[in-house]
Amino acid sequence: MTQQAIFGGGCFWCTEPVFRSMKGVFDVIPGYCGGHVEHPTYQQVCRQDTGHVETVRVEFDPDLVSYRTLLEVFFATHDPTTLDRQGADVGPQYASVVFCLDTQQEALAREVAAEVQDALGVPVQTRIESAGVFWPAEDLHREYYARNPDQGYCRVVILPKMAKFRERFAALLA
Repeated sequence: MTQQAIFGGGCFWCTEPVFRSMKGVFDVIPGYCGGHVEHPTYQQVCRQDTGHVETVRVEFDPDLVSYRTLLEVFFATHDPTTLDRQGADVGPQYASVVFCLDTQQEALAREVAAEVQDALGVPVQTRIESAGVFWPAEDLHREYYARNPDQGYCRVVILPKMAKFRERFAALLA
């Protein structure tokens, strides 16, 4: 039986390949969560008036990878200390958010966020909220990094992120 998790950690092009490369993860879908517009488009979300955050929905086998492990990877592979920003990507659509699907996910997300804040010694800006509706992004965003490894953003931003992830979490790689 699989479970789902929804994370907003900046641009979904950066977040998707991290989770997609993990053991126990069956699928990762980029999308939008947290807003008030039905069926938002990328262009609408980029206008910053829908309330949505770029997210990924991770489908995983909890017998192979725990939700806690996914949270630890999430917090380690983006900057949870910046508000509505990841590097040069600035705006509310790039917020750090854990969208929880139940009270157990919420409790664990709050626990891990507190641990991260203690370890970093600075405030964590990651929001922890109920998920609400997840809207899949347009197909062109799915597996963007895998399909466009030589694109400038992929080479400059995602490739180094993936290298750090692979080094730090080698035991979790599929």
